[in-house]
Amino acid sequence: MNEYREFYAEGRWIPATGTMELTQASPVTEEPVSRLLACGESDVLLAVSAARRAQPRWAASSLNQRRRALQSLQTALARRTDGFVATLAEELGVPVWVSRTMQIPMPLANLDAMIEGLDLVVWEEQVRTARVIREPVGVIAAITPWNFPLHQIVAKIGGAIGAGCAAVLKPSEVAPGVARLFMEAVAEAELPAGVVNMVWGDARVGERLVGDPNVDLVSFTGSNEVGTRVARAAAETMKRTVMELGGKSAALVLDDADFDAAIPAVIRRCMVNSGQTCVAQSRLLVPRTRQDETLDRIVAALKEWPLGSPDAPDTRLGPVATARQFGRVNQYIEAAIGSGARMVAGGPGRAAEFERGWFIAPTVFAEVTRDMVLAREEVFGPVLAVMPYADEEEGIALANATPFGLSGGVWGADPARAASVARWIRAGQVIVNGAPSNPAAPFGGFGASGFGRENGRFSIEAFLEMKSIHGGPV
Repeated sequence: MNEYREFYAEGRWIPATGTMELTQASPVTEEPVSRLLACGESDVLLAVSAARRAQPRWAASSLNQRRRALQSLQTALARRTDGFVATLAEELGVPVWVSRTMQIPMPLANLDAMIEGLDLVVWEEQVRTARVIREPVGVIAAITPWNFPLHQIVAKIGGAIGAGCAAVLKPSEVAPGVARLFMEAVAEAELPAGVVNMVWGDARVGERLVGDPNVDLVSFTGSNEVGTRVARAAAETMKRTVMELGGKSAALVLDDADFDAAIPAVIRRCMVNSGQTCVAQSRLLVPRTRQDETLDRIVAALKEWPLGSPDAPDTRLGPVATARQFGRVNQYIEAAIGSGARMVAGGPGRAAEFERGWFIAPTVFAEVTRDMVLAREEVFGPVLAVMPYADEEEGIALANATPFGLSGGVWGADPARAASVARWIRAGQVIVNGAPSNPAAPFGGFGASGFGRENGRFSIEAFLEMKSIHGGPV
């Protein structure tokens, strides 16, 4: 079993002083794979103090210094690819192909976009008689989730480094090995001691970090329930927050779309990473006249998503990450059955071919209506809701019929029409005809999906404040 008993501050590993031990079980075998000693209150104070002492020096760093730090961090992370792949499989059950095509390449590409973004930020500008300066906000508390752990860590810590901010990371206790590998890369990067620090533990550690008066901004990614508590705690000391919360994204397939291309692509965006992505297109909206045809295509497409061991190269779908998540997803499946949705594939409980592990078969429901829980709430598992609509106006209304607004997709034969429909979708990101991801574009949500933006230069700009100097030389 892997033991994690040290946190990182002032450029060194320090024994944690907490008393609570947290155990993480393998989602494949259900046996313990790691044990983490949570940080005590004095550990959090030490990490924040280290960041506060490092802040003035790093705020004064040049863009070239920040560029070199990001480049050296990127190199150190890439060198650990095999370690990340193995750890993601062990801790979270992530299939090898998901790690090698998404979990690792995405944060490395995001670092490329941040390095480029350093020269795209408008650091100073003249506005009539005032000089407007963008400067670091101060010490960042970065609280990250377990589903894409490296990507979310990089989005926040990379942005802080680029902005000239010191940071304290509190990663998910579910994926400690990924965080440890990240901090080993930080130790190799061209960064002064104290610029990046890490504490770990459960929600109590996060609460201490958010409440520390020496933290200037909190960047949080996670559930709406926890995000609400974080925002409320941050408001006690008037901290700025960046919130990337849940989603219930819709793929709106127009009547003239290429269904041969659209349906397999939507299945991928729903099922990848066992559906544990905040941007999962978990609602498929199709013309009512083509619903039966769509369901046939879905059943055929699911044959390309075999469940299996995350270590196997042909596995496309692994288990969900935790016992808690296994129970939560199954509750949603049972609720959908109880509400009258028609189950087309999959079902509740452990997938039939497995005797242990948190494996859930890819599950699809048809005739899902907007009043059903399955249409409104984030499941965070391999579950797709197919919702028929009568015309384009109703399709847009269905796409917007949730409190969330993180992502979505539109498919149509006429790119101009599809792009026009995309403008009516209330979401921070809308993908037309399966366009490739763009790590330089801003990422974040509307409504219950949070506020603020990440990725590329937007990760940097999220951690800047504006100052106006009036009356000085131009």
